[in-house]
Amino acid sequence: MGVDWKPQPHYPFEFILADAMTFPLQGWDAIHASPPCQGYSIMRNLPWLRDKDYPLLIEPIRERLIAAAVPYIIENVAGARRSKCRPDGMRAGWLCGGMFGLPFYRHRYFETNWFWWQPGHPQHHRLASNVRGGRARARNGARRVGANVGHSAGVGLARAAMGIPWMTRDEITQAIPPAYTEYIGRALMEEVRSENDGARQEALWPG
Repeated sequence: MGVDWKPQPHYPFEFILADAMTFPLQGWDAIHASPPCQGYSIMRNLPWLRDKDYPLLIEPIRERLIAAAVPYIIENVAGARRSKCRPDGMRAGWLCGGMFGLPFYRHRYFETNWFWWQPGHPQHHRLASNVRGGRARARNGARRVGANVGHSAGVGLARAAMGIPWMTRDEITQAIPPAYTEYIGRALMEEVRSENDGARQEALWPG
């Protein structure tokens, strides 16, 4: 089930139009939160975005998830990681398209209150996208021509590369590749099963 305060008419699963900051969290076995990334993204340093205000919701959503007392995931971009400048940022592992044989990189970070193994990270390959004045300008983000998903690629190629045939181009630029959430989801299911098995064992042999 997906929850968002903006209508998502192309979302192919059960959807609730609501604010995730006030939506009741009781009764769920696990929760995956993706706060808006614009305030944490390096893209906000572009001249036409510098003066815009974006919500920074990782800390408040983390408080809600901790209070819910269930396994949780918070996903965001690299700029949201914990650092000297952001001491309350995400303490997170990350995933890359190269880990799943996908033709793009799109690093995304995942903070959880449970342990998961990060796959091995293959070396990035850089493509020279243009040559001016005898110097090659590299495009870091795609391993095949046109697979810079959501930006320079056509929407058809972007949909195929991401595995999201129902999204528009603009939606794809903001999306998490399903391969990432599938990987995290499988690890989460193992965590939930482990907790349930532990609870059953405790009920059979208390103390």
